[in-house]
Amino acid sequence: MAEQEIPEHYLDGYAHILAEVAATGRRLTRDEIASRRALGERAAEAGFGLRALVSVHLSAAREAWPRGSDSADAALAAVQQVVDAFAEGYERAQRLAVRQEEAARREFIDDLLYGRSDLGRLAERAERFGLRLSHAHAVAVARGPVPYDEGDPVPRQVERALISRFGDRSILLTTKDGRLLCIAPGHQGEVLTHFAKQAHAATDGGQVAIGRPQSGPGGVVQSYEEALSSLEIAERLGLDDPVLRAADLLVYPVLARDRQAMADLVHNTLGPLTTARGGAEPLLDTLTAYFDAGCVSAEAARRLSLSVRALTYRLERIHKLTGANPSDPSHRYMLQTAVIGARLLDWPAGEPAPA
Repeated sequence: MAEQEIPEHYLDGYAHILAEVAATGRRLTRDEIASRRALGERAAEAGFGLRALVSVHLSAAREAWPRGSDSADAALAAVQQVVDAFAEGYERAQRLAVRQEEAARREFIDDLLYGRSDLGRLAERAERFGLRLSHAHAVAVARGPVPYDEGDPVPRQVERALISRFGDRSILLTTKDGRLLCIAPGHQGEVLTHFAKQAHAATDGGQVAIGRPQSGPGGVVQSYEEALSSLEIAERLGLDDPVLRAADLLVYPVLARDRQAMADLVHNTLGPLTTARGGAEPLLDTLTAYFDAGCVSAEAARRLSLSVRALTYRLERIHKLTGANPSDPSHRYMLQTAVIGARLLDWPAGEPAPA
C-alpha cells in the first residue's frame, strides 16, 4: 500500500512520545511500548505492508522532529523503540495468522483424505487452497526411509521444485502419516510425474505411487487410497519400481478382493510345497523368479544365483509336489495366480516346515 493510504490512527500518540522524549531524554514507558505493539498487530491484521508502515513512521518522525532540540540522540532512540515495538507486534500477528492458516490447512487435508465433513462445505473450503473438487484429481504418495512433516527440508525442497516449474497450477503438496502427498488436477499428469521424480530424489530413493484420476469431492479420497494400496502391494510383492501407477496394478486388488477364495487357491495349489525339505520358501522364491523372468530359465537362474540345472531341478520338484508344471501353459496361469496370492497373503509365514 502507498504511504498515504495508511490511516493516521496507526500513528496515534507517536508525535507526543517524540516530543516528550526530546524534552526529557527519557525512554519509552512499558505502556507506550505495549500500545505500539498493539497498533502493529492491528496493522498486520488489516493487511498493510510492514515496509509502508515503517516508512510512514519515519516520515512522521521528520514532521514531529523537535526543532532546536539538543536531544537528537534521545529522539532517534525513541524512534527506534517505537518502530521495534510496532514491528514486534506486527510479526506476532503474522505468526499467529500463519499458525491459524496451518491449522485450517491441516484440518482441511484431514477432512479431505478421510472423507469427513459435508461434501458441499468441503468443496467450498477446497477453493481456498486452490482445488476445485468438482473436477477430477489424482493423488501421488511418496514414502522415504524416515517420516516427514510439512515444515521439514524434504517437503519444502520438493514443493520449490514443483512451483518453479509449474507455478501453483491448483497443486496442493502436503504430508500425511509421514508420507509426502501431491494432489493435482487429473488432466495434469505431468505434475505428478515431476513430483514423483523430485520426491524419489529428495527422499534418497523413496518409492512413489500415483492413484488414478477420480472425479467429484470424493475423488481425492479414492485416488489417495489407490496410491496407498499400491504402496502396500509393492511392499508385499517386493516390487522395487521407483514409481508405481495404480492403473498398472489393478489386477492385484481384484485378486485380493475375495480373500477367502485366494487363501483356498494358495492352500490347495501351493500347500504341498510345505512338505519339501527346507519348507516352501525356496520353491516359492523359485516360482516368483521364474514368472518375473517371463518363464525364461536362464534369466530366472541368474536372478536366483543358481545354475540352470539347479533351477530345472527345482521346477521339476514343484511339478512333482503340486502336480502342476510351471512350464506348461495350461498350468502356468493357476500357479502364477497362486504365487501372487501367496505374496499378497504373506504365505507361508509362520507355518512350520517339515522335519
